[in-house]
Amino acid sequence: MKAKITFLAAGLAFYAGTLVAGVSEGKVDAKTEAAIMAKLAAMECQMAPEDIEVTAEGYDLDDVICKGGKQFDIELDKDLNETGRRAE
Repeated sequence: MKAKITFLAAGLAFYAGTLVAGVSEGKVDAKTEAAIMAKLAAMECQMAPEDIEVTAEGYDLDDVICKGGKQFDIELDKDLNETGRRAE
């Protein structure tokens, strides 16, 4: 019985952690959105603001179009430093 309760508690802890992780991902606030859009403009890039996703590490920018027409997915850390870029 004790093993069954321990297993159940572990499962509930995992489920709660998954919920918290899901809540931390989502849409960006207006101030951060404006800062990201300004950063992209300085990089001669643009994107639709609704394609900014908040992640545990920072921000995921989908379908960024840069000068010359090239399209990228760009990852930023929480301080808006570019940490990754993939050509599409």
